Amino acid sequence: MKDYADAISFLGEWGCFQQTVFFLLCASIMPNGFGAFNLVFLTDTPSHHCLVPGINLTEDWLKSIIPITVVNGREELSRCRRYRLDLVKNLSAQGYIPGRDVNLTDLEEESCVDGWSYSKDIYQSTIVTEFDLVCGEQWKVPFTSTVFFVGVLCGSFFSGPLADRYGRKPVLFATLAAQTVFTFVAVFSTSWIMFLIFLFFNGLGQISNFVSALVLGAEILTGNIRILYSSLGTCLAFALGYMILPLCAYFLRDWKSLLLALSVPCLVYIPLWWILPESPRWLLSKGRNEEAEAVVRKAAEWNKVQAPAVVFEDCYIPNSPKENYSALDLLRESSIRTTTVVLCLVAFTLTTGYYSLNFNTAQLHADPFLSCFISAVVEIPGYVSSWISLRCFPRRPSVIGLLICGAAFLFLIQLVPEHLSSLALTLEMISKYAFTTGFSLMFAYTTELYPTVLRNTATGTTNTVGRLGSCITPFLLSLTGAFIQSDLHLREQHKQEIT
Repeated sequence: MKDYADAISFLGEWGCFQQTVFFLLCASIMPNGFGAFNLVFLTDTPSHHCLVPGINLTEDWLKSIIPITVVNGREELSRCRRYRLDLVKNLSAQGYIPGRDVNLTDLEEESCVDGWSYSKDIYQSTIVTEFDLVCGEQWKVPFTSTVFFVGVLCGSFFSGPLADRYGRKPVLFATLAAQTVFTFVAVFSTSWIMFLIFLFFNGLGQISNFVSALVLGAEILTGNIRILYSSLGTCLAFALGYMILPLCAYFLRDWKSLLLALSVPCLVYIPLWWILPESPRWLLSKGRNEEAEAVVRKAAEWNKVQAPAVVFEDCYIPNSPKENYSALDLLRESSIRTTTVVLCLVAFTLTTGYYSLNFNTAQLHADPFLSCFISAVVEIPGYVSSWISLRCFPRRPSVIGLLICGAAFLFLIQLVPEHLSSLALTLEMISKYAFTTGFSLMFAYTTELYPTVLRNTATGTTNTVGRLGSCITPFLLSLTGAFIQSDLHLREQHKQEIT
């Protein structure tokens, strides 16, 4: 009895058909790269201060109406407070000069009741400036990213069963359509809530599209090409899409233009519906042998080889076991329970580190576009190193070494003086390389540690726990910034007490 690979061996491994499937599926993964991290630019907060409406004030008062605060050791205009406008207007009319006739620290302050004035040195607009997500509304910025990752989590949970029931190809194009459509309609959001809803549905298609393309290619391709596609092809396509993001953002500084540029070109994927086939393996597992043979005969025409009279005669496709297994089965036996707990912890740590470093790139350097591009480029040696590691090195020492490397370089960043921003960026990118390598390596490592009947359940469970790490990442970065600001404020207060 032949297995699937033996039945289609007459096609060869790298004919026209396999080349087409390989590169087109890789191309379909590219939107995941720029779609996963466009929030780096969409939610970036430019410099801002309270808007002062056009009233008659002297030049001295116009310069002094915004209080001065200390941020990261530097004096800056307050972002959320101004001196009471009616008091300032009255003092200006009487000819008083701020700092000489009036002690500014004695003046009563008020919030930005007239809105904010945003710097346009880097961005023309972001969703922060569009919906005023600053000061009292600042919590909405990390919450926006969290909603996106909750959508990713839900998509990864539902897409697998849907692909098993309705096919790999329909789910691939449905998730690709979800990304494209909801990225496009988000441009027309008139409120933060509306943008949030569109973003959630956009997230549903993110990892789901990647996994659908990964599974479809792995089931169509065979031999060494299948291994190359699953381990490197998909990951490098994701990295290439990630590299496109900062290039688009550099030339399009407006958030709506950026979303249009990332969504409209995806219409070129529509013709792929008539080019990419359904998985013959899946068709055979559903008893649709005639459709599976039709796909293979078409592939034979593309490769210019002669197909046998009956392609899948006595072909065996292993079915899923009849007994159903759940995540609880991972906790029944002590050995499997220990392995599961450790892997969940490692997956959570790697995912949190990976997404934290990616979403923090805009804050690493004065040029956020350069930082993001470097972060994207680092993905390539990371994925190549993961592939080499899987082929040449033991799994456990590799994962442990990468975790230690990533943590050590992050710790060293704390010792870098503030003026050496390039050194800090270098250290963070080395850490990013370590987390990227480990993040990619864990997919294969997890599947090797479990018996066949628990493999899918274990992979799904650890992946879900890891995705929880990405959901908390935005708030983790926000808390880090708040902690630093609080620490600097306490130090400044301590200095004033001493003097």
